[in-house]
Amino acid sequence: MKTKKLLTLFIVLAMLVGVVGCSNTSQDTSETPETSTTTATDQVKGQLFVDADWLKTNLDQVIVLDVRVAKDYQAGHIPGAINAPWQSLANMTGKSGDPGWGTILPAEELAAKLGGMGINGEKDIITYGSPPGWGEDGRVMWVLNMAGISNVKMLDGGWNAWQAVNGEKSKDVPEPAAVAFSIASFNQDLNVTTDYVNNNLNEIKIIDVRSEKEYNGATDFGEARGGHLPGSINLPFGQMYNEDATIKSTDELKKLFADAGLTPEDRIVTYCTKGIRSAHMALVLRNLGFNNVSNWDASFYEWAGNDSLPLEK
Repeated sequence: MKTKKLLTLFIVLAMLVGVVGCSNTSQDTSETPETSTTTATDQVKGQLFVDADWLKTNLDQVIVLDVRVAKDYQAGHIPGAINAPWQSLANMTGKSGDPGWGTILPAEELAAKLGGMGINGEKDIITYGSPPGWGEDGRVMWVLNMAGISNVKMLDGGWNAWQAVNGEKSKDVPEPAAVAFSIASFNQDLNVTTDYVNNNLNEIKIIDVRSEKEYNGATDFGEARGGHLPGSINLPFGQMYNEDATIKSTDELKKLFADAGLTPEDRIVTYCTKGIRSAHMALVLRNLGFNNVSNWDASFYEWAGNDSLPLEK
């Protein structure tokens, strides 16, 4: 009888230990949810872009630059956004094709422009436009990177994405407080000149990010001549985007560039009509580990304007 009682007591104790053990296991899991719920962030979307929901939550923590043309900005923009089209940060003296036209402003002049917008690199900056468009959001980000400001990202999907999450629309024009800012020197790894391209035609991979029509000779934007640089690879800028105007995933972009014959070891120069779309693509490439990539700021306008430089059709 005593043996039966001892056996029964042993079984009850064993069951209690099992229940406690299961309970402790469940509790440990709930205390560290990151181990089961965290997923890897897409490289490009995580490092170069923010989404509209994030911007809504953090709007008062960042400087927002609306890179669209003035009429679109005036029709409605993200509250507090400063209108900063790429032209406002470029040398627009003369006309397209003139040497230096449309290229980044000299360092001292650019520093004054940025400081006047309250930008000195201390506060995070978000650029947005209406992608894919001309890649103006990437061009302005490239200018800021050239000036040594690295804490910049783009709004994935741009203005349409903001509207899709019912983001507030404003017509108020902010008056940012000017700050002191200086640029000791540009980050020249991000840019090349027309002379550099001409002297290294056979040593670099040149990516023409314009449309196939432009690549084949169309002169719809006032180009002095039509065609493309000898040996250049046509990889249209718009191919980086989804139909909803958001950027493609890292894996899709890596495949796009690999299919074009590019490897991370290549010395690459990107160009378009005026170094706008190409600046954007250069940033994406560099983010993916193509570290030896530069935008060609002067781009096709300047090349086509010099009859001594070769073209192909």
